[in-house]
Amino acid sequence: MEEDIRLQKFLANQGICSRRKAEEYILQGYVRVNGNVVTELGIKINPERDEVTFKENKVGKVENKVYILLNKPIGYVTTTKDQFGRDTVLDLVRSKRKNFTCW
Repeated sequence: MEEDIRLQKFLANQGICSRRKAEEYILQGYVRVNGNVVTELGIKINPERDEVTFKENKVGKVENKVYILLNKPIGYVTTTKDQFGRDTVLDLVRSKRKNFTCW
């Protein structure tokens, strides 16, 4: 049985976003717990018991994680999205898995 964890940590663990970005999404009203919009930080949930949705999509528990060890080549930046259009390390790693997401 899992214990309660903070909502932003749960979202980060599911690969939705970083904990800091999750805090922004929570404050903006994009996250619901058991059908109720959550707009305050510090809320704890039980992943086994509570239903979490993000932007109207149910957040399920990620069972299999894939870890990739990568030596970053020169000319690539370590971010998921670059505001200047530079190549990112995610451009080097393309997944054909349906559940691979970078929000």
